[in-house]
Amino acid sequence: MYLNTNHILYNAVMKVEKDPNVLSKEAKRAAHYLRVDFEKGGIHLAADKLDRVSQLHIDIAHLCREKDNQMKLICDNQTALHIASNLVFHERIKYIEVDCHCIREKIASRCMTIGFFNSNDQLADVFIKSLRGPRIKYICNKVFSENIITDPGSVDIFPASRIPNHLHHLFKPVYGSGSRDNIKEKGFRITTEPGTLSSVLQWTSDAEVRKMAYIQGNSVPHANCAVLDKLIAARHEIAQMRPNMASSPEVVMSFLLEMSKMVRPKADEEFKVIRDFKKKKTGQICEDLEPWDEAYFTGMMKSSAYNLDSSVVASYFPLHQCIEGLKVLVESLFGATFHTIHLAPGESWHPDVLKMSLHHPEEGDLGYLYLDLYSRKDKYPGCAHFAIKGGRRLSETEYQLPVVALVCNFSCSRGKSYARLNHWEVETLFHEFGHALHSLLSRTEYQHFSGTRVVLDLAETPSNLFECYAWDYRVLRKFSRHYSTGEVIPEKLVESMQGAKKMFAAIDLQRQIFYALIDQTLFGEQLSSQSDTISVVADLKRQHTSWKHVEGTHWQTRFNHLLNYGAGYYSYLYAKCFAATIWKKVCEEDPLSSTTGTALRTKLLQHGGAKDPADLLTDLTGDGILQFRDGGIVPDLTSLCDEMKL
Repeated sequence: MYLNTNHILYNAVMKVEKDPNVLSKEAKRAAHYLRVDFEKGGIHLAADKLDRVSQLHIDIAHLCREKDNQMKLICDNQTALHIASNLVFHERIKYIEVDCHCIREKIASRCMTIGFFNSNDQLADVFIKSLRGPRIKYICNKVFSENIITDPGSVDIFPASRIPNHLHHLFKPVYGSGSRDNIKEKGFRITTEPGTLSSVLQWTSDAEVRKMAYIQGNSVPHANCAVLDKLIAARHEIAQMRPNMASSPEVVMSFLLEMSKMVRPKADEEFKVIRDFKKKKTGQICEDLEPWDEAYFTGMMKSSAYNLDSSVVASYFPLHQCIEGLKVLVESLFGATFHTIHLAPGESWHPDVLKMSLHHPEEGDLGYLYLDLYSRKDKYPGCAHFAIKGGRRLSETEYQLPVVALVCNFSCSRGKSYARLNHWEVETLFHEFGHALHSLLSRTEYQHFSGTRVVLDLAETPSNLFECYAWDYRVLRKFSRHYSTGEVIPEKLVESMQGAKKMFAAIDLQRQIFYALIDQTLFGEQLSSQSDTISVVADLKRQHTSWKHVEGTHWQTRFNHLLNYGAGYYSYLYAKCFAATIWKKVCEEDPLSSTTGTALRTKLLQHGGAKDPADLLTDLTGDGILQFRDGGIVPDLTSLCDEMKL
């Protein structure tokens, strides 16, 4: 039995939501959203439909990637790494095996503080009975992700000289059978997982090699075509049984179509520029521009136009200096400082992990941040922010401080004692730090609204905003120094980086719109009339991008974001627009001033999800950040259009 199908908890939430004596707006809001969470699980449905919804959620969890390694880390390390300490009855629980999709400890941990139950024992009994249900030990199989890992695709290239020398270390040597003088010809087997494929497409001059790698890499794993079809059917069936739970898909789709129309002319111009450059370089006047040409020729054009060398850029971003940059941000904006603190025995899950407290001279400690930044075998891939413990009011005088982890995978090259980051990695670090600040500076009454626990449309706004800080020279000069000489990063180099970023910004934005349209079409409430995802994606690419679809490819079968968001990928575009407006109206004039920091903290970050998002945004920037459309909210596009000169 799941917590979100427990009628005792649900009825308690309903009671509080209707209670006129609950005066706090935040308490009312908490009760409302807890009820919505319950009803997303189908608790208000008839018994047969509730069982069906529960089974569909299990099916969806089985099909999707599940971060079970991280949950086990959290649950097994440090007695559930604060999960138990978050629960008011933690002394009753010895061990929790958590299915991260289905067990919402946040529900139980807040019910007591709002007053849903008379005693800890009553709440504990409800929770423990829920834990004993037959489904609780179900840990999702990572079907979609496992298919990606087990079937990354590969292509053999002969001779080895067709591959750039600096990429040879990425590939396994292979030897052909037929060659002169009985000497087998050496080649390379390119495993077309995304990271390796990206390097091949960017650096390989041989067009045929790029083509073979592109087609192979975007044609696997074929097994995920069926997985996507099943996932779409399951989510659509749930949507039909609870049609009022989703935000209006019509509003979202109208926004995406508006953006697509807005960006198309400039994206087409950029496409033509790349195509003409290719024709000039290859001497093939009639040759068309292919999808496997994009990374290679745009990279060449950026380097040529701005004389950029990625290794030179990285020399100004040693990781320890980038961490200093994070410290510069919090001190300049919020008057706070980070202090490295000692880890207790058994507290750390790896020797690389650092722990810092965010301290304010007048307010004391504001929260705690774990940094786990280096890559290693079997570690969670990519970069992410994890909220370990949310902030909440414990009493009139006591506040539970938030605890978060910032996890990245930065690599140290051979012979170097620390990582030097490419600028896109710096941007990623600042992005995730924006999430961390949202959590650390949050001061909500209930954990349900702490930090990033906001509506999806708003969740990525602070992180996108702090990406802007990674591009502003006034910020970079405060911490970006050459790893050897200590020289401050030259302003001309930053201007070149900014120019290169803007060269094909319309194509980059068009790609994100395309991803969101796919997500909305496949996982929105209205089931597509086409029966297979390959046809849907191919048609959307033809309609909404400047690039052709390559027959036989289906790159969406290893695009994990389609699983993680389920008709919510558009939120990245909402956040991009909101962040552009906030930067222009609040930050751009003086991005590191305490006035800017006070506005960001008091009008946005400290409220988490406790206030209506529209009220938060308009209070921060005034008019001109959002529009009301057909009962929904869409971002105002003016600032983004100005930034991109659309």
